[in-house]
Amino acid sequence: MLLSVILITGNGRKLLSNCLKSMSFLLQREDVEVIVVDNGSEDGTIHFLHDKYPDITAISLDKNRGVAYARNRALERANGEYLWILDNDTELSEPVARGMMQFMKDNPGVGLAGCRLVDADGLLQESCKRYPGLGEKVKNILHRRGYRYAYGLEKMKKRFEPEYLIGACQLIRRDAYEAAGPLDEKIFYGPEDADFCLRVKKAGFSLAYVPEFTVLHHCQRMSRSRILSLIGLKHIEGLVHLYFKYKRLF
Repeated sequence: MLLSVILITGNGRKLLSNCLKSMSFLLQREDVEVIVVDNGSEDGTIHFLHDKYPDITAISLDKNRGVAYARNRALERANGEYLWILDNDTELSEPVARGMMQFMKDNPGVGLAGCRLVDADGLLQESCKRYPGLGEKVKNILHRRGYRYAYGLEKMKKRFEPEYLIGACQLIRRDAYEAAGPLDEKIFYGPEDADFCLRVKKAGFSLAYVPEFTVLHHCQRMSRSRILSLIGLKHIEGLVHLYFKYKRLF
């Protein structure tokens, strides 16, 4: 198996439907598998998958146990030489998939790569980030409008190695995944992606931001109201866990 595409969804059937339609070219290939984890949805997602996409591996969880837990259940089942983690609100084109796969084949030292992400308005998102320490988090909260680019827009026009790439779009070499190990399930929602990238680098692989390829990503930033919600509190718990794990606040 060449490629395993991994999606998780939670009450996002419409977004998932658009995502799967965008990658119909992959669903026709025998060397590609798509694995979807339904993270406790109540909108009929699992029935939709069984009805419309019977060839997709669908994993149903009884409740939402977090991003890392759900993705790990898919990664356990994945057989691909490459593992492509995507959010269910992304849309992928054939040229991007072909280009990113070729990039990984041409750069065997890269363990994990991410591409340029834009929102529905065509605005560049911050898909490559610095370590999510207290300083970065405060800057994000205080940033009032649009996206805050920690590395600057000019740098994001070229390939480079960031501290981490967000989990909305991570193309992972299997050797790097096996060396780094599964996602940390003690982190419910964010920063499991930062933690995983740090472990990929520790295992001797590099990361790569590849901006010549673009994926549409409908949602990204957590609003101030969500920061104070249950999911926001879970995010803060994850950050505290990360800071103790790496003994690093900044």
